[in-house]
Amino acid sequence: MFELGHARSFIAVAEEMHFGRAAARLNLTQSPLSRQIQMLEQHLGVTLLERSTRAVRLTPAGRTFLAEAYRVIAAAESAARITRRAARGESGLLRLGFTAASAYRSLPRLVSQVRSKLPEIDLVLEEMVSDEQIHALDSNRIDLALLRPAARLFDEDTLIASASLTRERLLLAVPRGHALASARAPTLQDLDGEAFVTWSPRGGRYFIDLLEALFESGGVRPRIVQRVNQVHAMLALVGAGLGIALVPEGARGIRMAEVALRPIPLPATARPELLLAWRRDSANPCLPAVRAVVLDGSEAPG
Repeated sequence: MFELGHARSFIAVAEEMHFGRAAARLNLTQSPLSRQIQMLEQHLGVTLLERSTRAVRLTPAGRTFLAEAYRVIAAAESAARITRRAARGESGLLRLGFTAASAYRSLPRLVSQVRSKLPEIDLVLEEMVSDEQIHALDSNRIDLALLRPAARLFDEDTLIASASLTRERLLLAVPRGHALASARAPTLQDLDGEAFVTWSPRGGRYFIDLLEALFESGGVRPRIVQRVNQVHAMLALVGAGLGIALVPEGARGIRMAEVALRPIPLPATARPELLLAWRRDSANPCLPAVRAVVLDGSEAPG
């Protein structure tokens, strides 16, 4: 039977062109090495070497086999190397869920970090709202999630762990022709009574709760005129003149000529938080390495 050891022995003899030197290189005596080459020739049914008392030469079949032996050894070493990297979580595939809002700032940074530090890991990305990501983690459909806080994540018996990645400011989105687009720096009280575009319960329960708490603390009652699932739809409606909105700072990545994004002083509690979440019992060997890279490069919350 042909074994990798036979290929290595043959390569040593072919490169040294001398059984004694090849045996020393392999830490063998000459007799076992000669038997290995003979067994190899018998297995292949061809003569690989022309032997004489003074020299060893490759036959035409030997030259062909030498080229193939190099390829076999290289492939075996590559397979071992790839397997070890996969076992260490340095190569393989990881499925990542993300919210639409995270795609404008946090997701590009995450992908860049992973591709730079772990180039042999393939990321499969899937956009989902936060609740869908939690269900996807539950069912092992994704390995890692970029999502907003939810009560489910903090249950004592949950299998889902999470860590804070960042908190970002809210910006005031207004139509270009709106009074708040060019006036003095807007304040929370300026939003009282304004037509307001906000999130739907399906796409943004977290944002709804955050904004309701903010408005209540400031005694502000905007008029909700439209609810949407995603921030780009919100900005489109603002640009169409339907109302104003408070959006995460990452929305600066969405350029709409009809929309002005203005800083507005708000309490720190009104900064939306983005979490990285995963299953505690995940069997994906890539997860610890990817998680470490992402958390090492995350922005300090606050």
